[in-house]
Amino acid sequence: MLQGKDLILATKPYACEERTKSWLYLLTTLCLLILALASTLLLPLPFRIAGSVLSGLLIVRMFVIYHDHQHHAILHNSRIANAIMTLFGIYILAPTSIWKRSHDYHHKHNSKLFSASIGSYAIATRQRFEQMSSGERRSYLFTRHPATIAGGYLFMFLIGMCWQSFTSSPRKHADSLLAMILHVAGSIAVFYFLGWQSWLFFILIPFTIACGIGAYLFYAQHNFPGVVFNDNENWCYDKAALLSSSYMQMHPLMAWFTGNIGYHHIHHLNARIPFYRLPEVMAAFPELQQVTVTSLRIRDIRACFRLKVWDPERQRMIGLREICDIRSAAQQAFRAPAAMHG
Repeated sequence: MLQGKDLILATKPYACEERTKSWLYLLTTLCLLILALASTLLLPLPFRIAGSVLSGLLIVRMFVIYHDHQHHAILHNSRIANAIMTLFGIYILAPTSIWKRSHDYHHKHNSKLFSASIGSYAIATRQRFEQMSSGERRSYLFTRHPATIAGGYLFMFLIGMCWQSFTSSPRKHADSLLAMILHVAGSIAVFYFLGWQSWLFFILIPFTIACGIGAYLFYAQHNFPGVVFNDNENWCYDKAALLSSSYMQMHPLMAWFTGNIGYHHIHHLNARIPFYRLPEVMAAFPELQQVTVTSLRIRDIRACFRLKVWDPERQRMIGLREICDIRSAAQQAFRAPAAMHG
């Protein structure tokens, strides 16, 4: 059984794209997305609704392709691909300047307890959570609330990716301002010239679906029952990939729309492996098949959302109810000696 550096090196032969296949997947996905978006403006109502939902799902697939390009896993050093991806990053409200910086940081610090929460959902220990002020707790829980994640269009992409990056460093993230201006101006133009239904089907529904799915996948693939977090001294890259990133089983159709991002543990082990080769790697290495599994079933989604903080003593994530139970047990244990002395 390969471990550590040996396992990473064993996956290196798979970190090689098939250039023709990369172009094929990029161009077919892009063309399908353009056709789906066009259907939301040109066809009768039932087809507009279907086209709107399909557009949201195709944006997810296109985003995974964009994500792989940013990792230099596919179409590296292609000027045409760079231009397409730069435009798509602006379109999807995840411009290259902030996406690449934050996502690279996430890969280098995945599951570290005391690093900055750049590019990931913040994780507090139980002790830290109990020491927070009421305002800090509300803010922490708000970012992890199902409604906030479902509203990823506003909270994760418009505010998190674009607004916060631009206001923190205007010169470095001028493309974030450009993305916001173009998105708002485009939304107003569609609403004014084509009507509210066109705005609903062409912009609101596709972005809500795509950003909501994206925000949940990013959350659940690092916040799931069985996940492991470590302090900086006990952290290592390969264990963070295999113990702190899930394998999310999906129906083949959903795996296609999400660009195999469910093989997230393999992606974190070697981010240079193209998305279309991830199942091949999974099949080739028994070591990569012995990981924590989650899914998009309702029970698994609920299980992920229940998790709130990391408990170092129990070495697992726990929810609010368990936090209360632990606090009550501690208070009773504290009162017992006093009662005996009394």
